[in-house]
Amino acid sequence: MPSLWQPSDWSSRLAELRATDTHTKEAPLRRDVRSLGALLGEVLREQSGDRLFDLVEQLRRLATERREAEFNHQHEAAQAKLDEALALVRDLDTATAYQLARAFGFYFELINLAETNHRKRRRLAGLLDTARPPQRGSLQGTLRRMREAGYTADEALTLLRDICITPVFTAHPTEVARRSVMFKRHRIAELLEQLDRVPNTEDALNRLQSDVLTEITALWQTDDVRNERPEVRDEIRMALDFYDASIFDTIPTLYTEVQNALRKEYGRDLSLLDLPTLVRFGSWIGGDRDGNPFVTPEVTRESLEMSRSLLEKHYRQRLSEALQQIAASTQQVGSSPELQAAIERYLRMLPSEAKNLIARFRFEQVRLMLACILLRLGGTPQISYASKHSERLPQYDCADDLERDLQLVRNALITHHGIRLAEMWIDPLIIEVRTYGLHLQTLDIRQHAKLHLQAVEEITQAIPGTAPDSPLIEEKPLTPQTTDVVDTFRAIADLKLHGDPTTIQQYIISGATSAEDVFRVLWLARLGGVPVAGNPKRKDPGMLIAPLFESIEDLQNAPVICRALWTSPAYAPLLDAAGRRQEVMLGYSDSNKDGGMIASTWEIYKAHRALHDVARECNVKLRLFHGRGGTVGRGGGPTHRAIYAQPLNSFNGQYRITEQGEVLNWKYSDVVLAERSLELMIAASLDAVARPDLRAHQSCGDCTGHLTGEMLPEWEQTLDHLAVVSFHRYREDILDNPDTFDYFQQGTPVAELEHAKIGSRPAKRSGKRSLADLRAIPWVFGWMQSRHLVPAWYGVGTALEGFARDNTGGLDQLRTMLRDFPLFIDMLRNVEMALAKSDFGIARLYASLVPDRALADRVFTMLQAEFERARSMVLLITGQSELMEQNQVLARSIRLRNPYVDPMSWIQVELLRRKHEAAAGKPGSINGEDEAALNRAITATINGISAGLRNTG
Repeated sequence: MPSLWQPSDWSSRLAELRATDTHTKEAPLRRDVRSLGALLGEVLREQSGDRLFDLVEQLRRLATERREAEFNHQHEAAQAKLDEALALVRDLDTATAYQLARAFGFYFELINLAETNHRKRRRLAGLLDTARPPQRGSLQGTLRRMREAGYTADEALTLLRDICITPVFTAHPTEVARRSVMFKRHRIAELLEQLDRVPNTEDALNRLQSDVLTEITALWQTDDVRNERPEVRDEIRMALDFYDASIFDTIPTLYTEVQNALRKEYGRDLSLLDLPTLVRFGSWIGGDRDGNPFVTPEVTRESLEMSRSLLEKHYRQRLSEALQQIAASTQQVGSSPELQAAIERYLRMLPSEAKNLIARFRFEQVRLMLACILLRLGGTPQISYASKHSERLPQYDCADDLERDLQLVRNALITHHGIRLAEMWIDPLIIEVRTYGLHLQTLDIRQHAKLHLQAVEEITQAIPGTAPDSPLIEEKPLTPQTTDVVDTFRAIADLKLHGDPTTIQQYIISGATSAEDVFRVLWLARLGGVPVAGNPKRKDPGMLIAPLFESIEDLQNAPVICRALWTSPAYAPLLDAAGRRQEVMLGYSDSNKDGGMIASTWEIYKAHRALHDVARECNVKLRLFHGRGGTVGRGGGPTHRAIYAQPLNSFNGQYRITEQGEVLNWKYSDVVLAERSLELMIAASLDAVARPDLRAHQSCGDCTGHLTGEMLPEWEQTLDHLAVVSFHRYREDILDNPDTFDYFQQGTPVAELEHAKIGSRPAKRSGKRSLADLRAIPWVFGWMQSRHLVPAWYGVGTALEGFARDNTGGLDQLRTMLRDFPLFIDMLRNVEMALAKSDFGIARLYASLVPDRALADRVFTMLQAEFERARSMVLLITGQSELMEQNQVLARSIRLRNPYVDPMSWIQVELLRRKHEAAAGKPGSINGEDEAALNRAITATINGISAGLRNTG
């Protein structure tokens, strides 16, 4: 068959790339979607027969016709189509239901790849169009706005040196894809990119299409559902895969982009090494113990070893490439005395090998030095002898030493007219050393405050007279929980003493409610021998103890707690030793679960602002760590908008943020995506520090202009009011209403998270069946899968409606805030996106799973009424006639996805019904089908719906 990607002429492809009208710009996306769908259909027929393909088409047709009827307000026709679809689904056996769920899920796997490829395509198009102003989220766009606001080049560079963003990878269980599936995704993504090349021969296009078809076949034949829950080691490995997949190649590219942006906007032609370090990486995987009994000291040690091993392998590869390419000879160019001295020092450590090394690299001092660096990193340069000796150069134990050796090579090259060689092969490596050190990523340790309290109380009771500065305690009959806490601190001490002390620099206290929570960790750390204040001789930076404030109440108390901590004479020595640095973490997921969208957003904002005020009073250099999730209900949303929405004068450019589960795949699966994601965070941080809009307006004598970040008193009063009203509505109807929890447990697939085998962490902190004990992730997961999305919008409609109704000019006030106030813009647009992804036509089907029909009707009616209030108010404030009217790209994506998500929801509801009937002992339930097969089929629907909504929980 002719290639699905064969154009009528290649000039049309170029026209698509350079187009500005929406229809032409999206033509390549439509082609990719159509072609991938056709190839999937071919695979379905080949692998599973015509019947499965026909069922897929039948369900898709019914879903499309139902949606069209609803859009045209033909409610009877829509109900008829739904009834027909549900009747078809009821007759499915479990095996067929499983295959259908897989088929629809795989469609979304492919569509997501097509949309991702289109994002890369449009980024390229933007770079090609030099006449188009740079985007706001780009670094060049931010620098241009700064220049136009009056910032000089030196001022811009000074502010840029304050910026450092740290994505912290976590294993929160929201990534449903198996590692093997992720590899196949990456391969298809590469093929789609190759199909975009202009021009391409017909044979090449056919070969690429055949390769795509092969990969789709391989995907279909791969188990998409895990047979076993992943271990922590698997999660560590999955996160590390992103370094090889994109990050290692991204960092040099990112700094080149920064270099180019400064040149284009300010005419400053800086080398890569003149730029500040703008990015570092962190991880929780292998260090986060809160509620995860599988994170042990051995796992923590293994996490550090795996990270270092991967990084050393990468450095060796980079050095080997440089060694092959740089062959500067002293017979052609001069030498460097400093380089010669370093080489001689290393050769004296290898008396038996020195002669062979000199013979192999005769007259090639740069190569010889690179070979010595390679040896120090555990590598073996390609030399023409077989060593029979055991001589080794000492491993690097400090990244500064590695950078110093590379600088010697660089200086030698530059001194003798080899600057281009240095810029190509050495400068990018030095940038990477500054970014990764010798550890790749820092590893945070996290544990809950309650376990620290339990451990301190138990130890002091079991061992009277124990003091904070006691030596390691002897083995005592302590509970397993306390033993684990003590062993954790012993492991930290050992790892800092015998490993790279910079790898563990943060200890997070989740559930922090007082200054005493920090002092208990200090007590336990000293008991375990951890040098919390650091050790300059070993270049140990110590360990910052960061309280994590999660609930609404704790966010409100955070400034008072931190003032008590920072003014305590007992804490002063630690602050001084840390250079007055302190880290505080703000929890988005739990605060949202605790108080709803508006209250969570506003209390985090106020805590952020107040903590910086207290830090200035106490002469503390504060860095906030933002515990954001992927979904709106867990603090997710567009990155640039969220960073820019931070309080004015309460951001110093240091930004740590959790990157959770599925977010890793969206942001870091590809070099282009990773570079864009990191650039967005850097640009947004610079934007939030510089506030060019505010500076421009101040120069005109006006401080209240569009997007300045200024907070007007009336806006603050408005948000105070909205937060209180929405909080009470959310608490009364959702958290404090036992009907809602019963509805949630029975009418959503939250209980199936266990069978999905998504992550190593249990869904609950204990075995209790209560809303308080349920983690935020399964809470959002259940509402997301059932298309309610309650945490992202509940209470918003009541608050907005009441304010607009009860206050003169209230609606105009809200519209002004939407135009001028970044925080309100971010919040309302995130609510709008969540409302657009919600679907109460589908949610009603899940409500039918609740056995108590009266309860189901009460809760569903309550939820739907608030949904409609929120929807109406968002439309009223934004002036739109439909949701996402001003974001047509996302609106079209949701509209096109729904007919393919709906069948998976229909199947999931039917399978859940069968499972509930079996659990209730209903005669004839599940027709003797195996429960494991039923769980497997339900998990397939979870995977598919997650892929379709691009969110898990």
